[in-house]
Amino acid sequence: MTTDNTTPPRTMTWVGGTDGYLRLIDQTKLPVEFVELECRTVEEVWQAIKQLSVRGAPAIGVAAAYGTVIGLQSAVNATPEEFDARRREVTEYLASSRPTAVNLFWALNRLNRLAETLADLTPAQQLERLLEEAREIEEEDREMCAAIGRHGADLLADGTGVLTHCNAGGLATAGDGTALSVIFAAAAQGKTLQVYADETRPLLQGARLTTWELQQRGVPATLICDSMAGWAMKEGRISAVITGADRIAANGDAANKIGTYSVALLAKAHGIPFYVAAPSSTFDLELATGADIPIEQRAPEEVTHGFGKQTAPDGIGVYNPAFDVTPAELIEAIVTERGLIRPVTAEQVAATLAAGASA
Repeated sequence: MTTDNTTPPRTMTWVGGTDGYLRLIDQTKLPVEFVELECRTVEEVWQAIKQLSVRGAPAIGVAAAYGTVIGLQSAVNATPEEFDARRREVTEYLASSRPTAVNLFWALNRLNRLAETLADLTPAQQLERLLEEAREIEEEDREMCAAIGRHGADLLADGTGVLTHCNAGGLATAGDGTALSVIFAAAAQGKTLQVYADETRPLLQGARLTTWELQQRGVPATLICDSMAGWAMKEGRISAVITGADRIAANGDAANKIGTYSVALLAKAHGIPFYVAAPSSTFDLELATGADIPIEQRAPEEVTHGFGKQTAPDGIGVYNPAFDVTPAELIEAIVTERGLIRPVTAEQVAATLAAGASA
């Protein structure tokens, strides 16, 4: 299998200097329309994250970093005290956009920690340094994606049928993605793969986004409904599963898009390895287990009125968690930019992350 040499469009781009703006692909319009949003206010960045115009834990973190810069542009001529107060206001506001993706908080905390070392600079100088840091976060994310691909490619043998759930590709990151980076790297090695993409209800990120990305890169892909995964495994079409993650606890329990837990159970029942690909920034070592991971609850209309069409009776009760948590014991390995975590235990998580940090 060969991949397309065409460079895929970037999920987001910072345009200009400290007075610039964030341009990003509106993922709610894909695959029918390719539309780019220009976020010039922090409120527009918040809304883009909340309404899933930009989504995927690493991409949310990058967007939030740039959103902080946008939110501080109005205070560039303020006093240092006013600038500092505005920074805290902006980062707290952006943190309220989505509760589960830990990269959001990681990026905002990183900017806040940096800002605390810049007290001797003018607001204009601080803003310049914060923009540099946001750009560094984006570049690090791009390098992280490539490293995850390198570490994970050997997990997928030639001829593998691989299932993925939701979207963990370039649209979810600043680079080639996490789970899809592994697939792209394996393809670049000359391996022939057949990717099966779950629709990923209720917002169809697999159908709308993952299949679009795979087509862009020339990777053979087949779309299936979420409920077909078990039967596809039974038929022998699938011999590996790989997904991304939005937050991983210290013991390796991993939160990802709703439906991932079911896929992991199906993989276990059929003796199929289940892999998670995620950067070190997705680990929340302050949480001992996945039981502590906050799960975002989204609007019932996403289920009852999917994409504007009513598909359920008025007044019906709706339970719509955006994520679920896959226990570590169901995960064969976690692929990070620092290497493989296998077996997935608290001890191995700590050792791999510590070794990578000191490298």
